[in-house]
Amino acid sequence: MSSMTPAAGGDVTRTVARGTGTPLAGYLFRLRALIVLAILVFIFTALSPAFLTPGNLTILVKHVAINAILAVGMTLVILSGGIDLSVGSIAGLAGIVAGGLIHSGLALPSFGVKVYFHTWLVIALALLVGAAAGAANGLLVSRLRVAPFIATLGSMYVARGAAMLMSNGATFANLSGSVELGNTGFLTLGSGQVLGLPLPIWLMLAVALSGVFLAERTPFGRRVYAIGGNERAAELSGVRVARNKFFVYVISGFCAALVGLIIAAQLGAAHPATGETFELNAIAAVVLGGTSLMGGRGSVGGTITGAFVIGVLADGLILLGVSEFWQIVIKGLVIVVAVILDQMQQRYALKAAAALRG
Repeated sequence: MSSMTPAAGGDVTRTVARGTGTPLAGYLFRLRALIVLAILVFIFTALSPAFLTPGNLTILVKHVAINAILAVGMTLVILSGGIDLSVGSIAGLAGIVAGGLIHSGLALPSFGVKVYFHTWLVIALALLVGAAAGAANGLLVSRLRVAPFIATLGSMYVARGAAMLMSNGATFANLSGSVELGNTGFLTLGSGQVLGLPLPIWLMLAVALSGVFLAERTPFGRRVYAIGGNERAAELSGVRVARNKFFVYVISGFCAALVGLIIAAQLGAAHPATGETFELNAIAAVVLGGTSLMGGRGSVGGTITGAFVIGVLADGLILLGVSEFWQIVIKGLVIVVAVILDQMQQRYALKAAAALRG
């Protein structure tokens, strides 16, 4: 039924369905995240002159980029009817892998040597680790039929523990590398600029556009929506459910690893605790963007808007000097309201679909 909801909701926004609602109501439901974002920008601009300054906006978007990249992968997972609680730990693990290879190299005791890789190879290996962790989640969920919540909860602890073991709980500091070893330039990933914009913002745009294209313009994306809408129906129609579920977790792991690399590059250091609670922010962005936690309905574009809502809210509250404790409370309330609105939208769409049929 959830796979039919967007279509039904779209019909209602174009046609008044026998008195069950109005086109305006349908549009307001669909654009709620964008409306909230506009309201927040207006309020914080009025209360703080520093909010819309170029410097603050650049910092704001850089912070949003971290959550947005993570949330793109999470969106695909949730659209398929799953959940990924391990993304924060995978981000920390990828950062530690990159930090360890730059800081200490790879020891080969059998040959009595220590190998240092080129920076681009370090980045590639860390991304591969993230994708591999995602693949492990995908195998647990798709092949072994472990519930996504349990599978990714377990892998969250495994990835975090692996990061602790690799670093012995310590921080890999000073990741600027060495010219002699050929591993300089890693910090550019976090602080470099292209055409006057920080590189993380460009990476966010690249991931977001790739996510939109993958979800809305490819057969893979259509299959993901079908699986989340009705897995049994998708399977009977010939969709390879296990295979497609596997790949959404691989993509989520890749996005998480990229986030871990960006954070390590921004800080110039890698810490095994990096990414704690990041999964909650990613899920919040997905929910605020209008993606149903039941799967089958939502969009990557909505998720990016949700990430900006969280970023603007956090940045604005900081500028206003609001206590960090109140910031947590307010963020929680916003998420609860978003879920309530999502439920209202589903009921509205179902009522409109019934009216159209009747």
